Amino acid sequence: MVLKEKLEAVLNVGLRVPSIMLLEVLYRWDVSSFFQKIQRSSLNNNPLFQYKYLALYLHYVGYILSLVLLTLPRQHLVRLYLYVLTALLLFAGHQVSRDYVRSELDSGYEGPLYLEPLSMNRFITALIGQLVVCTLCSCVMQTKQIWLFSAHLLPLVARLCLVPLETIVFINRFAMIFTGLEVLYFLASNLLVPYNLAKTAYRELVQVVEVYGLLALGMSLWNQLVLPVLFMCFWLVLFALQIYTYFSTRDQPTSRERLLFLFLTSIAECCSTPYSLLGLVFTVSFVALGVLTLCKFYLQGYRAFMNDNTMHRGMTEGITLLILAVQTGLIELQVIHRAFLLSIILFIVVASILQSMLDIADPIVLALGASRDKSLWKHFRAVSLCLFLLVFPAYMSYMICQFFHMDFWLLIIISSSILTSLQVLGTLLIYVLFMVEEFRKEPVENMDDVIYYVNGTYRLLEFLVALCVVAYGVSETVFGEWTVMGSTIIFVHSYYNVWLRAQLGWQSFLLRRDAVNKIKSMPIATSQQLEQHNDICAICYQDMRSAVITPCSHIFHAGCLKKWLYVQETCPLCHSPLKSQSQPAAASPAAQDALEPANQNQREAGQASPPADVAERQGETLDGVDADLESDGSSQVSAEPEQDVPQNGPHASARLEPTPGVVQAGQ
Repeated sequence: MVLKEKLEAVLNVGLRVPSIMLLEVLYRWDVSSFFQKIQRSSLNNNPLFQYKYLALYLHYVGYILSLVLLTLPRQHLVRLYLYVLTALLLFAGHQVSRDYVRSELDSGYEGPLYLEPLSMNRFITALIGQLVVCTLCSCVMQTKQIWLFSAHLLPLVARLCLVPLETIVFINRFAMIFTGLEVLYFLASNLLVPYNLAKTAYRELVQVVEVYGLLALGMSLWNQLVLPVLFMCFWLVLFALQIYTYFSTRDQPTSRERLLFLFLTSIAECCSTPYSLLGLVFTVSFVALGVLTLCKFYLQGYRAFMNDNTMHRGMTEGITLLILAVQTGLIELQVIHRAFLLSIILFIVVASILQSMLDIADPIVLALGASRDKSLWKHFRAVSLCLFLLVFPAYMSYMICQFFHMDFWLLIIISSSILTSLQVLGTLLIYVLFMVEEFRKEPVENMDDVIYYVNGTYRLLEFLVALCVVAYGVSETVFGEWTVMGSTIIFVHSYYNVWLRAQLGWQSFLLRRDAVNKIKSMPIATSQQLEQHNDICAICYQDMRSAVITPCSHIFHAGCLKKWLYVQETCPLCHSPLKSQSQPAAASPAAQDALEPANQNQREAGQASPPADVAERQGETLDGVDADLESDGSSQVSAEPEQDVPQNGPHASARLEPTPGVVQAGQ
């Protein structure tokens, strides 16, 4: 059953590719130029030139037939191809019969066949061919009336009966006419089938539009026709034909530089029409999807396919290629200019793929650094991919600067590559800090500040690079050639990569400043208070050598409470608001008495959940990533906060998630 479904899916795509190939040929065929050539090379009374307008009408009829074949249901499409195959088999039978009659005329032998070995061999060969044709026609048409396809056997029967050769020629013509009449009768009996199909399709379309709307109709046709796969297969066939045509006309071997030029020019030749351009767009999308899938599989194995991200399906790269091709008028250029422009567009697509690979690798690398997973193979895969993403964009930028003259588009590619390398460098630095803390066997007190400074440094570099790109684009627009698309790109780049980055960085700075001010306003617990408290921190489950006292008389590590304040401005235990106000240096006796219930709650929380020295580091990773890693159960201590978590930087390094122990103690 599964094999049958796969075969139907393959047929649904493969049988529709010729319709798009026909659309491609019709789009490239210039009827007016064709008839002008005929007029220059022939007389004015040439029949082909006299029926010029008829050929124009046939040109548009070809478009209609192509669209009909493209949208025809699979069952009817398979039946149509079977009819065409039967017609080809009948034509092959006619060719076999004609060749046999000609060979007999050339030999001139009219005696018994068994007396002439050569004549006997020709007869047996033709008989076997005709029997095969008749059998195949009967199987394809699913009928037992094999005599319907046996007209071409008449010349062989006549030769076996020692009929004169001149008469066999007329018998062969009669067999051909009889077969043609059979075909005409079949066409006439099915003349109303296209009308009935069109009527049924129109009725169904009207019903779908009335009930579900045009959008549902478009999505239904998109899924039934499998347009992305269909256009990709069409473009790959077109590209393969282009490569085959080149190598079939070349006798000398091609150098490596020539192969690269051949690759680019072949791609340029295969995107000269809207149909082939769409095929290239979908092909690039599937290639990007394959690269991103291999990236996820390399990092996580088969577990990578459990939580699939819809943003990593190659659609971004395909849409980018389509927008740039339309904006630059790619299909209207000459082949050489198209190949040059296409190389720049492909560089932009590669830069987008590298950024998507980084989006996949970044949370996995940080989660490995913050977990207790000691698998060297996992760490090697993550670090090796990051090193590749660090080196390859820089190398690509160097190659672009070497071979191309700098302009705004190339500057966007180079800036995107530099930003990717900077982000990878920041991720690797944070990963190294996590690993250093792991080898120390104890948490670093100011680790959160160090990570924030690392994030802030490369975020500042990203901001400066984006600002330089905007400044160059504005100068080129003001003093150079102004275009609507260029101005739009500058505006979008300024908003997303300059304004939003600056706004996010400023909000992060204000959030940290408020948290630090609140921590400074809280009294520091004395050694006697810590000894009387005699419990662990309810946030990180570590012993407290120094701590602060909240206004609600709860004791926490200053660093842990500061990271909690990045999440929300309430106490982790009692959820009372923590306001920034001056407190006495030591707690009052009433506050000392109030500490006892909190101590008991924290002891119960410590007994319910064993200490885990990575709880603090778990707050540095993205949500849900550690669930995909094979780490110990004690290292996976995270839960959802009560409100949205603000994200500071790309790695959420300043984020803290409440742990189960906190929730239990709060209850």
